[in-house]
Amino acid sequence: MRKPVVDYRNFRLSKINTPEFSHLKYLLGWVGYFILYLLTENLIPRENCHVVHSVVDDLIPFCEVFVIPYVFWYVLVAGSLLWFALYNVDGFKKLSTYIIITQIIAMTVYIIFPNCQNLRPEVFARDNIFTKLVGLIYTVDTSTNVCPSLHVGYSLGILSVWLREKTASKAVKIFVGVTVLLVCMSVTFIKQHSFVDVIAAIPMCLIAEYIVFYRRKK
Repeated sequence: MRKPVVDYRNFRLSKINTPEFSHLKYLLGWVGYFILYLLTENLIPRENCHVVHSVVDDLIPFCEVFVIPYVFWYVLVAGSLLWFALYNVDGFKKLSTYIIITQIIAMTVYIIFPNCQNLRPEVFARDNIFTKLVGLIYTVDTSTNVCPSLHVGYSLGILSVWLREKTASKAVKIFVGVTVLLVCMSVTFIKQHSFVDVIAAIPMCLIAEYIVFYRRKK
């Protein structure tokens, strides 16, 4: 089994500024994100949100099975951060920076241009474990502040970092690529996001891509 490049058993909060563990401070970005998330969700009334919709949304049927890759996204994010934290600290820094940049851009858009979507079905045509899971997601995650999609943003960032990982096998890269594609599809098929939200995530990711991988080379 591959040996981690950092022995986290030696971690103490007092060591957070040491070269060995200072990269963990990137995780503070999540604290800032969740604070902003709670503020935007509770201080921006829905009636002030612009409805996001496109004709493509009307062509995409609701398909509850896509809740599987939608939920697996959480494993993808946590698993990727954990792997890079263990085996490639520089990759961890790049992925964390990518995520923080997308969070900042998305939150800025949500504040300047509050938005929402009205795509969720009022009644599920089928009653199964997948629709129950979708219903649970609907109750804990509102349909406001959806454009651009952070589900898509994080996923593209993860794919970008994995494709650059020299120690990752071709099979791993293909697995991540297929997973990311399914995640990006899932947000529209379970009606959690508009197709517009997916497209809007692309320029957001291009900015993150430039800052993380290209600006430093100059």
